[in-house]
Amino acid sequence: MDFRFSAEDEKFRQEVRDFCERELPPDWMMGEFFAEEGLETEEEWVFYHQFKRKMGARGWLSIGWPKQYGGQASRMKFAILEDEINYYGAPGLDASLTYGIVTPTLIGHCNEEQKKKHLPPLARGEVIWCEGFSEPNAGSDVAVLISRAVKEGDYFVANGQKTWSSLGHHADWGIFLFRTDPNVPRHKGISMFLVDMTSPGITRNPIKNRLSHATWCETFLDNVKIPQENLVGELGQGWEITMNTLNNERSGMQWLSTSRRGLHRIIKYVKERPNLAKNPIIRHKVANLAIEVELSRLFCYYIEYLRAQGKTPIHEASMVKVFSADLSVRVADTCFEIMGLHGQLARGSKWAPLSGTIMEAYLGFSPWTMAGGSPEIQKNVIATMGLRLPR
Repeated sequence: MDFRFSAEDEKFRQEVRDFCERELPPDWMMGEFFAEEGLETEEEWVFYHQFKRKMGARGWLSIGWPKQYGGQASRMKFAILEDEINYYGAPGLDASLTYGIVTPTLIGHCNEEQKKKHLPPLARGEVIWCEGFSEPNAGSDVAVLISRAVKEGDYFVANGQKTWSSLGHHADWGIFLFRTDPNVPRHKGISMFLVDMTSPGITRNPIKNRLSHATWCETFLDNVKIPQENLVGELGQGWEITMNTLNNERSGMQWLSTSRRGLHRIIKYVKERPNLAKNPIIRHKVANLAIEVELSRLFCYYIEYLRAQGKTPIHEASMVKVFSADLSVRVADTCFEIMGLHGQLARGSKWAPLSGTIMEAYLGFSPWTMAGGSPEIQKNVIATMGLRLPR
């Protein structure tokens, strides 16, 4: 791989940076893993919708899609967009969930009628999507899920509970997994459906994180009718589709962006304080982070390069996910250590450095190492798929 970007890609990166500099408020400074996590007021959500639609109007939200669906078929440009939007802490990509994870599943596995219905509003930035995979007793091992969908005429009737759905309480639609055949091996009896989150029988309860932000959601389904035409792929094909979905989630780009953001903030903080900048221990800590962030950057873009070549990196994606997710926590921890007691001050405090964003990162980043599969699951993938070790 040539790790240099083309002139066109560099031009696009600068275009995204200029857009963020121009469109974001002067005091915009997010510390959370993704911007939507910290949106609380109605005014902030109005800004989110406006910002997202502006990206849609520029064709950015669909930039990685095949040309027949209105895209530019440029995975690398979407990776750049994802990297820069998350670096600025800007809203609109929904934690990369709607566009980096759900949309590739819709394009890769939905039929043409489903694509015709759902892709245009996605391209315009009009909808939010979520995942309904995990359950109270089915986290890392999704295959043990027990939520059921039973065929009744032209509908499937779904019952059960889903949890940890990012932005599920804000979502318009979701991709959900249900057990449709309990009499076959557990991986073969699962199907995926497109679920209208406003359907009768759906109850959504937000779940707050350690910052008291409503980040996740638990969803209860009580005799929810799902039209037969909302089945994704074939009946019983849900497990295979889910593996492709989760593989897209393991690009590492979300974690890279937040690590870059934290690194650049702490560099600026240290440079403004000569007593810190001259301290060899602190210098070495920051230098070590800079090396690791650069390694993460090369690794993340290598994964996107492989995908752009039509390849499907599996254990490679797990490797970059483990490294980049762990790195985001190390960046937050190191920044917290360098700031000392001041690092504990929250947003709104007069003396809080960097508007309290480091404290938010310290408390908020570690749970996201579980997203897309726990580190233990990723290491099993690396061991079996990459190193060919026996199960």
